[in-house]
Amino acid sequence: MNKSEEANKSFKGKKVLITGGLGFIGSNLAVRLVELGAQVTLLDAMIKGHGGNIFNIEPVKNKVEVKFNDLRDEKEMDEVVKGKDYIFHLAGQNDHTLSLKNPFPDIEINIKGSAVLLEACRKSNPEARIVYTGTRGEYGPAIKLPVSEDAPINPKGIYELSSLTVQKLFKIYNDNHKIKSVTLRLTNVYGERSQMKHDRFGVVNWFIRLAIDNSIIKVFGDGSILRDFLYIEDAVNAIIMCALCQDAQGEVFNVGHNKAYSFLELVKSIINISGSGSWEFCPFTPERLAQEPGDFYSDINKIKRIIGWSPEVDLKEGLKKTITYYEKYKKMYW
Repeated sequence: MNKSEEANKSFKGKKVLITGGLGFIGSNLAVRLVELGAQVTLLDAMIKGHGGNIFNIEPVKNKVEVKFNDLRDEKEMDEVVKGKDYIFHLAGQNDHTLSLKNPFPDIEINIKGSAVLLEACRKSNPEARIVYTGTRGEYGPAIKLPVSEDAPINPKGIYELSSLTVQKLFKIYNDNHKIKSVTLRLTNVYGERSQMKHDRFGVVNWFIRLAIDNSIIKVFGDGSILRDFLYIEDAVNAIIMCALCQDAQGEVFNVGHNKAYSFLELVKSIINISGSGSWEFCPFTPERLAQEPGDFYSDINKIKRIIGWSPEVDLKEGLKKTITYYEKYKKMYW
């Protein structure tokens, strides 16, 4: 039995909390955990524009408990964490453009909200295992490629800074209060159940929407910037395996793909697979240029070595699955 198969057997009957559970990654995680036999509670404040969508849990809507509460509600969090074996912390303000214009939602939701969760666990459930999903944006521009976990940290935006602060909060609670946690730096996750109403986060899925709508996809600069793009199914596998691995406690892991593509390659693949849409070059907007780190792709050797995880879905396969989903359920997402 490999580590992935072992992980899949370990959640049966376990009580799980997912913050941001009606969002993109949270809902995909919820569907998988229900399939694995877990008792799943979802917490989501349904903040407008952040991707919460009740349709996301359609396959398991009668098998999960949903709480429409805010992460910053201390009384609610003290209660909801009780008795949970695993807590997956995915709630947060992740609109990069908004964070440049107004830093306070990132401070209030991401930093304060995470502190409320950690305090609730310290007081009401110090035995829970917690996984926090941060962003590769914590690194800022790459000094050396691929980017490993010991690379210099220099976030370029408030959102990325808030994510790094949360990661450090989890480390402090892990070390000082024995709150068992692992933090992840995810890179460019795409796939089913993402919000598709605006382009402020989720670049791959936004390009997919434009292609399905037979619109023009604007490729910034010359399209040569490199990224690693991670399919949601692989991201969920990494999250689950990290939760179960005792050797992961207190660690931070890159969760990305070992194959990088240029944005132009990405766009051409989307158009080819969808059979619609077109593309054109365009200059960066000032907002995007301010946050653009240049080429970035992850070194995933650490998570391979300690957790035994590596991505299994290549870009074209992931794009096919994603496009098929949105073509079928378009009316539920835009």
